[in-house]
Amino acid sequence: MSASNPQTALADGGSGPMFDRIATRYDRLNRLMSFGMDRGWRRALVNALPRGHLLDVATGTGDVALALAARGDTTVVGLDPSVNMLGIGREKINRSKRCDDISMIEGDAQGMPFGDDTFDGSCIAFGIRNVPDRAQGLAEMRRVTQPGGPVAILELTEPRGGIMAPFARFHVRHVVPRLGAWLSGDAEYSYLQASIAAFPTPDAFADMMRGVGLTDVTMKRMSFGAVHLFVGRA
Repeated sequence: MSASNPQTALADGGSGPMFDRIATRYDRLNRLMSFGMDRGWRRALVNALPRGHLLDVATGTGDVALALAARGDTTVVGLDPSVNMLGIGREKINRSKRCDDISMIEGDAQGMPFGDDTFDGSCIAFGIRNVPDRAQGLAEMRRVTQPGGPVAILELTEPRGGIMAPFARFHVRHVVPRLGAWLSGDAEYSYLQASIAAFPTPDAFADMMRGVGLTDVTMKRMSFGAVHLFVGRA
């Protein structure tokens, strides 16, 4: 997503008012538009984080928070600007009987209401594109994570290179936004391709992570480059 537009994604979190409008359809749309692959992408993110006290930024309806807590010996704080998304997330948490392990808080990734070194690890799944100042959001994640703890970012990226890249680009640029708009009746999904195109290249985003003080930055390419998992150390 571009830094200033309220564009959506196959994502958790993002611009509060827009996600409030699509909250009730959000999970179903993600499954359909990603052909169910979003579950596997999130599993890779969860596996990059330790057990302990964790932060899930742009938690949305809580899929990542639930997956983190399900491993046991873990408590999760989910942060998101969308009240409606958080409401659906709380309902899912209540049904899962994870109420004691997960708390959901309304808030902004650029100014988190947590002290320094609060969490053993932090993550954001498909939400960093919706943060107006990405570097500030990353800096906040580093600030609230204990030194040496992982900061993991899962994000949609423009597929580049490889024999399947043209097909993946066509899917991301044309199929996904049209399918999302058709299924949801919401024009915001038409912005999806522009938001991905405006996102930095994987190398440039990894450099942004290093620029805010994250170390040992790695990136994992998935789904022919349509998705990347970035992990750094606070």
